[in-house]
Amino acid sequence: MATTRQTRQTDDAPAGFASTLATNKDQFRNPLISDRVYALLRQAIVDGELEPNERVVESEIARRLGVSQAPVREAVKQLAREGLLTHIPRRGNFVVEISEQDAEHARQVREPLERLAAQLAAEHITEEHLAALDELVEDMHRAVALNDVGKFRDADIAFHTLVSQVPGNPFLTRMWEVLEPSLRALRAIADPLFDGDWHAMADEHSRLVSLLRERDGEAAAEAFAAHAAGQSPVPDPRAQKKRAVRGSASRKK
Repeated sequence: MATTRQTRQTDDAPAGFASTLATNKDQFRNPLISDRVYALLRQAIVDGELEPNERVVESEIARRLGVSQAPVREAVKQLAREGLLTHIPRRGNFVVEISEQDAEHARQVREPLERLAAQLAAEHITEEHLAALDELVEDMHRAVALNDVGKFRDADIAFHTLVSQVPGNPFLTRMWEVLEPSLRALRAIADPLFDGDWHAMADEHSRLVSLLRERDGEAAAEAFAAHAAGQSPVPDPRAQKKRAVRGSASRKK
């Protein structure tokens, strides 16, 4: 009898959670306001329009966008969960400040993860995956042509995210999903302060794709790990300056 009642209830009228879904389905036909606010704020942080340590005032954003404060609050919470904003009690929400030490700690975790992802990806890569990676490299070149570091970073992150997904290992994918927001917040991927040749950096990603295309797991693992550790063959004048300063300090001692 219980089974019959359950079946009749499902057929005649939705109840419980099913009723809730039916009642709220219309609001999902278009993007939620909070999603649009989130996308706007996130892009402003990625592009540097909202600078590190800058305060994000929910009421001011809501007023300027002509929306209620609730969707702005939801967007701010999402950005905080991703590590792009930090909440300081009694002061408010602020864009994260990037320290060299934080970036180095992130790279230490990223390096072995990228090594593993590349090694496994070389064993499972398909032509469809390779085509998608090639297209992301082209997106990087297009971003350079537009002088759009934000778009370059998005393509760069999408590139490494896809590589982590290629092996089909859910634990690897999950670990990258945990790390990626922090890397984005730290700008450890596509560093906007990079002072080298951005087209060359895009070409470096093309080289990484070539190693995956050759199915050489060991070579791909080494190259991706070096890339994650900031040991790219693309020179960055900032690194050269740091080495010169360290060398001068050592000589003085």
